[in-house]
Amino acid sequence: MKTVLITGATVNTGYGIAKKFASKNWNVVITGRDIDRVPAAAERLQNEYPDVTVLGYVLNAVRPDNTIDEEAVTNLFSDLDRKGLFVECLVLNAANLGIRQRIFENPLSDFINVLHTNVTLNYLLIETAARRMKEEKNGSVVFINSNTAYRAIPDRIAYCTSKGAQLSMMRALALDLGKYNIRVNAVLPGMIKTDRWESNYNDCKNAPSNFTPLGDIAEFADIADAVWYFAAHARNTTGAELAVDGGNMIQLYPIIPE
Repeated sequence: MKTVLITGATVNTGYGIAKKFASKNWNVVITGRDIDRVPAAAERLQNEYPDVTVLGYVLNAVRPDNTIDEEAVTNLFSDLDRKGLFVECLVLNAANLGIRQRIFENPLSDFINVLHTNVTLNYLLIETAARRMKEEKNGSVVFINSNTAYRAIPDRIAYCTSKGAQLSMMRALALDLGKYNIRVNAVLPGMIKTDRWESNYNDCKNAPSNFTPLGDIAEFADIADAVWYFAAHARNTTGAELAVDGGNMIQLYPIIPE
């Protein structure tokens, strides 16, 4: 049975991706930063899909002082090795969203934390997983990126920067890892119907990105389907981007009804 590891998968998009793979009879490993949410999410997923193995790990590898806890990542994969689980697909969903980080107001440490969470830690996870994928001559890495890699939004400088950096890293990794039959791709969501959207946090329901050519924004299943395509079907695809944003990136500006 194949195994997928999904970071930031206790709620919302990450959990939706986990459900997709579990429904396809993959073993699922989820991570999260909250010591209470992780076991609860793993138990909920295991109860819904009793025929697969579901494991949850607390992974909070960017320390408050913005150093990286490399040992935490090493220990996670070593434990999976002991359990006989090879991560064939790594899905990088966890992110520091960097909301309301304003130039001239936020300290440099806030900017650094976003980049370390969204770029540096992801590189470490990929390097650690790819060492095992290299031995198996097979593997898939999928970034949950964002259309903000190309379209900036206010007071999110660090976040937009990190998403642009992810795409550059994705292409470089695809080139260097291709000879080991390791594919590296990215899904670029726009606005998603998360709990933040449902509660209208930061007035996100009124953001222009809600007004897409298709007239709707993504649900968790839409993102999960895109990840599943890269993991299970895209045998000859690497270094690619798949936008799941209702067509937002094709617009010069959104057409907002009066």
